[in-house]
Parts: sequence; structure tokens; C-alpha cells
Amino acid sequence: MKTFELIAPCHFGMEAVLKKEIIDLGYDITEVNDGRVSFLGDADAIARANIFLRSAERILMKVGSFHAETFEELFQGTKAIPWADFLPQDAKFWVAKAASVKSKLFSPSDIQSIMKKAMVESMKQVYGISQFPEDGASFPLRVFLMKDEVTVGMDTTGESLHKRGYRKLTAKAPIAENLAAGLIMLTPWHADRILVDPFCGSGTIPIEAAMMAANMAPGRNRSFLAESWTGIVPKKLWYESVTEAEDLIKIPTDTDIQGYDLDEEMVRISRENAKAAGVENLIHFQKRDVANLSHAKKYGFLITNPPYGERLSDKESVEAIYKVLGERYKALDSWSLYLITSYEHAENAIGRKADKNRKIYNGMMKTYFYQFMGPKPPSGRNRNREEDQNS
Repeated sequence: MKTFELIAPCHFGMEAVLKKEIIDLGYDITEVNDGRVSFLGDADAIARANIFLRSAERILMKVGSFHAETFEELFQGTKAIPWADFLPQDAKFWVAKAASVKSKLFSPSDIQSIMKKAMVESMKQVYGISQFPEDGASFPLRVFLMKDEVTVGMDTTGESLHKRGYRKLTAKAPIAENLAAGLIMLTPWHADRILVDPFCGSGTIPIEAAMMAANMAPGRNRSFLAESWTGIVPKKLWYESVTEAEDLIKIPTDTDIQGYDLDEEMVRISRENAKAAGVENLIHFQKRDVANLSHAKKYGFLITNPPYGERLSDKESVEAIYKVLGERYKALDSWSLYLITSYEHAENAIGRKADKNRKIYNGMMKTYFYQFMGPKPPSGRNRNREEDQNS
């Protein structure tokens, strides 16, 4: 089976998480750049990466790369790619997105237009026709220019991988599903540990945690663009990958995952989304103010996406929320707190300097993932005795 170089874009700051995911899936990494990880894989890898990767945004199949400082070089470099090896005669093809960093060519619309013309010229020579119907399968392209090096990838995914399909209803500023999953993977949380999100909104963080606990592949219930690329990825590979994903599901019986929100409607939405994801029995959602945050057990995890206070009018109320969160966290003996926020005074309001923080771009917004680490739980018999005393 032919080997491709595949490119998986991700949120800036999540490259290490995605790299580990890809290695765990069994593929060799070729390159790690800001916001994307490249790896080698065959047609089967295209299906499996789309279905199994939690922190990726999409999977691109690299079709070419070249140096271009002028539009003529861009045209000729694009034309030299053997497009007919990838695109059938009736393919619908276009440059869906062009991004340029530190390059002489920087106009996305001009890059898109010139590359489209070059693709048509290349295919004319192979297929012997001047007009292409473009009424077949879709083959959108994504192009990166970095220091005048052009990388061309064909989008196998379609709608972003963060769209798992379970989130029918959302909060005002929901965290993306793949970002939520990545944040959880940046913590030492495991399915046998307590997890509470005191600002759960539409339930994304608890739902992603529950899916991990049950070993549910995030893409097993959705479709992908490359399913129609039968000349590149045979249909049976998609069926086999979905079957693999279903066989790996193992519903745990002892999870303790909870989501709280002050808004009763958000609690209802969270339950509906959890049901759509198939994890409603693994999460306890309830209406609860962060001021009433408490838990009898020890060594738990608070993982959350609290309000940021982006508007000036919200700053004062947001500071009060973080202060209350800090007070309640201090009362949770031995717990760890992980939160993502753009609020610049988060540590001061919480009343403690984070043990670690990581810069992560949530879309175009620069945020920080603050990590306040509690002690590790005792192992074996001592841990069981301590938990029994606090249950």
C-alpha cells in the first residue's frame, strides 16, 4: 500500500499532545511545526487518524512542496505536481485556505487563484480536455507558505475534527472539543480519578473525559470527506477502522466525572450532549455555584474553562469569580486545578502562582493553561484506606 506524508494541524501549543497521540496510534513522526505535526502513513492511516485522534483539527494528505518567491514560481511549482494521480476527471477541486508566514507571497486570494489555474493546466495535459465538470467528489486543498516554502495538502477531513457530532446545543463561548481533549491529556488525570468541571457550560470537558474513560474514538460516529475518495482510500478501510473503534470501547463502572454550572439551562444542555455522545451514565451534571464547590474525596482534579472577562465591563465580576474559585480550591485538600483562560490576573485572583503554565492559542486568542498541582495519591493499600476514610 502506498505511503503518504500526512499533516495534522492542531491548536498552537498542543503539538506535543498530538505527537504522542500519533505515535501511540503507531505512526512515525516526520516533522513538528508550530500548529501542526507531520507523519507517515498509508491509506489505512488516513481513516484511522481521522477516527481516533482527539487533539487534531483535520488530516491533510501532502501532495507536494516547493520554493516560490514569485507568482510565476508558484504557478510552475503547482503545475509540476502530478494532480491526475490524485484527482479524477470529474473532481471538484479548489484551494480552500492559504496561509502565509514570513514569505514574499502573502495574498491568500491571489495564491488561491493562481494555484487553481495551475492545477487546471496540469490536468488539461493529462486528460486532454479544457473544461472540467467538477461535479464529482470534493478535493479541497490547504496551502502553507513558510519562509517561501510552499506545502500543499489535500483535506481528507471536511468539517473540522472538533465537530464530533454530539454537541447539538452549546454555551455562548464553548471550548472546542479537540482543545478540551488536549487539555485533559496535558494533565495526569486517568479514568480512576475524580474530575470536576465547575464551569461546565455545554459539558464539553466532562464529555471528552468520559469518552476517554470509555476509550471511545471521537470520530467513530461522523463522516469524512475522503470517504468519497475511493481511488485513494478504499471504502472497506473506513468500515474496518470504525469496527476497530467500536471493538475498543469499554464502558467503566467506577468513573467519578462531574460537571457544575450556575445556569440550569446549561445543565440541561450538558445532559443532552452527553446523551448524544453515549456517555450520559458516566457523568453527573448539576446546577451548582462555584461558591458551593466541595468534594468529600481527596486527590481529585478540577479541569475547567472559566469565564475570561474579555469585555471591560466583565473584568470586575470575573475577578470575583476567580477569587471564589481560589478559595474553594484551597479548601479541597490534595486536589489539582487546571484551567485555561486569557484573564491576565488569574493567578493573583486565585491567590497562588501556578506550578506550570502553557501558552495555547484558542483560535486567535492567546490563552494560558494554568496548572496548580496537588500531591500524588498514595498507592495500593494506603490509598484504599485513605479513600474509605473520606467516602
